[in-house]
Amino acid sequence: MKKILLTFVLLFAIVSHSQSITGKWKTIDDETGKERSIVEIYESEGKIYAKIVKLLEKSEENKVCENCKDANKNKPLKGMIIINGLKKDGNEWNGAKILDPKTGSEYKCYITLENPNKLKVRGYLGFALLGRTQYWYRI
Repeated sequence: MKKILLTFVLLFAIVSHSQSITGKWKTIDDETGKERSIVEIYESEGKIYAKIVKLLEKSEENKVCENCKDANKNKPLKGMIIINGLKKDGNEWNGAKILDPKTGSEYKCYITLENPNKLKVRGYLGFALLGRTQYWYRI
């Protein structure tokens, strides 16, 4: 009986972890198809955050957010929090904004886990139909 219970607990832990969006993800530019950065998604006090931990183009390693406004203006992209406070809502995470460091613009966003290694990240203005989607891949 203990072996069956232990097997069930281990299986549940594996399945639960595979449904998590936390971890490191490779971002792909939806316009160029190029790999752009490594983003770490983490949870704090029940909310989801994402920060850039690595820029993949050598020429951008020390780049700052020239187009950002307010507190992020001219701050390094590396270490910058780009998603701030998503909440789980059924099969998606929403209720926060995402920063596009290229333009300095912020958009409403939602995230859905397409499969354990593929994340759909949708940024939009107003309605979710008016926006763009990126896919991030777990590393």
